[in-house]
Amino acid sequence: MSTTTTSHSPEPEGAPEPDGRDTEGRDTEGRDTGGRGARVIHTEATTEIPVHLLFRDEPEPVSVALAPTVVSHRRDGGAPIQAQTRKTRKTREGDGEQPRIPPRTPAPLRPRPAPEVDPGLVERPARVLPGMAGALAGAVGATGCVLASWWAGVLPPLAVAALGLPAHTGAGLGGPQWAALAGCGALGLFGFGGLARGRTGRAWVLGLFGRYRGTVRRTGLMWVNPLVLRRRIDVRLRHWRSDPMPAVDANGVALRVVVLVVWRVRDTARAALGVEDHELYLRECVEAALARVLAQLPADVSPHSPHSPRSSHSSHAVDSATLRNTEAVSDALTRLVAADAAAAGLQVYSAQPLGVEYAPEIAAVMQRRRLAALDAQHRDKVLTSVVDSVEDTVTRLTLRGLVELDDYERKALVKDLTVAFYTGHGDR
Repeated sequence: MSTTTTSHSPEPEGAPEPDGRDTEGRDTEGRDTGGRGARVIHTEATTEIPVHLLFRDEPEPVSVALAPTVVSHRRDGGAPIQAQTRKTRKTREGDGEQPRIPPRTPAPLRPRPAPEVDPGLVERPARVLPGMAGALAGAVGATGCVLASWWAGVLPPLAVAALGLPAHTGAGLGGPQWAALAGCGALGLFGFGGLARGRTGRAWVLGLFGRYRGTVRRTGLMWVNPLVLRRRIDVRLRHWRSDPMPAVDANGVALRVVVLVVWRVRDTARAALGVEDHELYLRECVEAALARVLAQLPADVSPHSPHSPRSSHSSHAVDSATLRNTEAVSDALTRLVAADAAAAGLQVYSAQPLGVEYAPEIAAVMQRRRLAALDAQHRDKVLTSVVDSVEDTVTRLTLRGLVELDDYERKALVKDLTVAFYTGHGDR
């Protein structure tokens, strides 16, 4: 709104106005006209604003979209008439209450794209031999070493007598003797050195010169190439109970959460070679998923919230929108952890929080707030019950014609019954 100011030359006090009245509200004949100056424009309308409304300390007004107004002037020179405007949007709902905002439901958590892994790094069975073949090869090599030593004449006489071998002077350690000793010794070392015992729930990941050669899941005695590098992996069903991990809820309240994860190694090749430490990788995935899930919902509903429970029928709906709904939280957490851990060859069956507690620095404050909320809910239920009982009592007395009450007597009876019923509820 723009304002234009025009300077005028000073006029003497009491100078007459153009319509015949002076500045003090008297006309040229000396009659009082109401104590106000003459109107310059006959069609103007002046509205007085109370002074106390000009100095109110209020926040800045919020603009509301309105339909364009239509202004028309009266033909008789009176004040202009402003047509009634219509609001294009409904800004309030209910009768005299604040606008009700529908509860915000968190968006479903979707697993992020899984990290790419080497397509050739897939578990496959390794080639092994039965343990009897390795034991037989070792025995043959040991026997060949003994016979080669006897042939060379370097076998001690006591060993010759114990083995029942005929006395032999020996041909000495020549080329053929050394070759026989080396061959039989290598056969014995490979035979006995490759023997391994497979256990239930354990697997061997084999690698040769940095290349994956397969996985052994067999149990019992077996023979494995002694040149390959063996790495033992636990493939049993395992569970991991975490330490209290920090997290925050949707309201930014600090929490401490203990999680139980049930998992096992499904692909030993990816678990052993795809990541540096698959157990540490699983823990990091649990912490990341926990931060995402807990940040979607509040730990509890504030007692001043419009969606706080007022009856037993709405308590289940409120629990489903908080972290107290452990089933929904467990499902979302398991889904995220399983998707992230699949890249490392891990199969996650469940990831469920065992306890969601407030952080030690705010636990006492939140506990007091919780107790106050429970007390307020109890008082609200008691008051509702008392009011219903009073209303039912007064209605029955009136309808049955037992008493005839005027307004004053009715108010007194309601007051007395309310005090009596409320005192009776308090003594229970």
